[in-house]
Amino acid sequence: MEHITLLIGIVIITALVFDFTNGFHDTANAMATTISTGALGPRVAVAMSAVLNLIGAFLSVEVAKTISGGILDEDSGIRPEVIFAGLVGAILWNLVTWLAGLPSSSSHALFGGLIGATVVSVGLDGVNGDAIVMKVLIPAVAAPIVAGLATMAATRLTYRLGRGRSSEDTAKGYRAGQIASAALVSLAHGTNDAQKTMGVITLALVTGGVVAPDSDPPLWVIVSAGLAIALGTYLGGWRIIRTMGKGITDIQPPQGFAAQTGAATVILASSHIGFALSTTQVCSGAVMGAGVGRKGAVVRWSTAGRMVIAWVLTLPAAGLIAGAAALLADQGNGGVTAVAVLAVLACGAIWALSRRKPVDHTNVNEAGPAEPVGAVTAALQSVAPPPVGGAPAADTTGATTASSAPEPTEAPATETTPTPAAAATSTTS
Repeated sequence: MEHITLLIGIVIITALVFDFTNGFHDTANAMATTISTGALGPRVAVAMSAVLNLIGAFLSVEVAKTISGGILDEDSGIRPEVIFAGLVGAILWNLVTWLAGLPSSSSHALFGGLIGATVVSVGLDGVNGDAIVMKVLIPAVAAPIVAGLATMAATRLTYRLGRGRSSEDTAKGYRAGQIASAALVSLAHGTNDAQKTMGVITLALVTGGVVAPDSDPPLWVIVSAGLAIALGTYLGGWRIIRTMGKGITDIQPPQGFAAQTGAATVILASSHIGFALSTTQVCSGAVMGAGVGRKGAVVRWSTAGRMVIAWVLTLPAAGLIAGAAALLADQGNGGVTAVAVLAVLACGAIWALSRRKPVDHTNVNEAGPAEPVGAVTAALQSVAPPPVGGAPAADTTGATTASSAPEPTEAPATETTPTPAAAATSTTS
């Protein structure tokens, strides 16, 4: 059994950096709807989510096994340099989509990075195609659809059960339900996503001969991965929270409760059977389902379309970045150093660009810039325009009504207004 070498140590640190970006990139999955409806304040919401992500990291290791011994062939000659290059590709794509405020999949960025680096360095024999299809691609297509349909049905049932009661009578109960369901999503996210970093670190330890193949992640790996994702979650990916909470549809408490409950159910079920699911796609599909499920709700299909494009591009884009990094890293220690330096410079440049228009907990509930009406939206409007005096017409952000008549029991979504003291203590991310 060999000791941990410097290169493996670098891979472990890079994996924890990815875990950190995964945390702030995916905070919106659990807390965007809770924050947008005012059920919890922004800072309280991300703190609660961080704690539950940490707890969730200890609940299972099935997804970690899928990463460490499923999608890649451990005996194909994969070296730590390959894993390092794959992580660099995943980190950079995460930061690019964060800058754009798009809730893309951190999981698929990781998969794309590892696959791209492996194909360049080892060849196609290093990739288990069947595992990728069964445990990555099929869940990627099915999960957001299942979550969206389930949430749509749950939203309609929720409003039907609350028919005849005033929104003031039901608001408190729904907001309590939102907090509970958001906690469940956070727990599920830690259970699913923190394991992906555990799997990568375990794979690096296997390739370096530190642990035996098919081993479970060591306890210190579980603890460090849980802490990294919890810290990233606490800092909050405010740009993506704004998109999820305000950019797709105007979420009201009953919708938020239905969306989070549906998403948590799908994520926990996938974690139990070892599917390395994209929690981002599940939660985004649930939010869209909540918009379609409420009569008179507005779904901004232009924003949803950009999200889907980002989902489609994530695997190949992260793979291309990682493949280029692998070509350079294969040149030896100098190549690995060059990859590390270029990655740090790229991360710094993205951070500098984000400071031009910062988004934090003081302005996360503000509406984003108006968007032109897209071709899909215009076509939907021409085929099924909303009735006069019914649901609101499509707005200038490329939105369309989800149904034809407003629900009588609905109340306008509340919006949290930061206090001067909160603004003074703002920490952006």
